[in-house]
Amino acid sequence: MLDIRIPIGFLFSVLGVLLTIYGLTTSGNADMYTKSFSINVNLWSGIGMLLFGGIMLLTTKLGKKKDK
Repeated sequence: MLDIRIPIGFLFSVLGVLLTIYGLTTSGNADMYTKSFSINVNLWSGIGMLLFGGIMLLTTKLGKKKDK
């Protein structure tokens, strides 16, 4: 049976990596982040998505271990 946490975890992890890389590469562009009060929204949302995806994948692994 397919656990829904696996594809959600991978989706958020991949998108989080992409956003984090984009946030890191554009961190020197001050004009880009003037509307967000000089906060690198791409970087922080990418890190948040990476954490969420990692938590989803971790709970899947822990849930499988508990079922055995």
